[in-house]
Amino acid sequence: MAARIAPLVDLAPDLADGPLIGLDLGTKTIGLALSDRTRTIASAVRTILRTKFKADAAEVLAFAAAEKAAALVLGLPLNMDGSEGPRSQATRAFARNLSALTETPIALWDERLSTAAVTRTLLDADASRARRAEVVDKMAAAYLLQGALDRLRLL
Repeated sequence: MAARIAPLVDLAPDLADGPLIGLDLGTKTIGLALSDRTRTIASAVRTILRTKFKADAAEVLAFAAAEKAAALVLGLPLNMDGSEGPRSQATRAFARNLSALTETPIALWDERLSTAAVTRTLLDADASRARRAEVVDKMAAAYLLQGALDRLRLL
C-alpha cells in the first residue's frame, strides 16, 4: 500500500506516535531534520547529496525507519502568490515516487522563504560562505519542520 500524501493539517488526526522528519528538497541536496518524540522541537540532522532517486529514497527511508518516524514532512516551495511552479511540481513528483516505496505518510508543508530565512540568520551570525553552504539545507529542513510542529500544536 502506498503512503498517503496530503497537507499536514489533513494528515494530523491520523498520525501515529513518533517523531516527524523534515525534508528540504533541493536540486543537488536534501536537507534532513528530525523532531523530538513529543513533536516540540526540530533539529537539523544532515544533508544528503542527491544522486539518483532510488538511492536518495533509500537513504531517506532508512533514516525514517531507524527513527521510527510517524511521517515525512516535505517542504513545498510555493511561489509568493501561493501558486505552484516547477520546483513544487518536482517536489510533488518526489513525494509520489517516494509514496510507492513506503507506508509512512507524507505531509506537504508550505516552505516559502525557509532557505532565505536560514541564510539571513547565518549571515547575521557571520558564518562564512563555506559554512553556510555546508549547513543551509539541513537548517532549512529544521526551519520548515519547526513551522509544521508549531502548526500541529494549534490543532
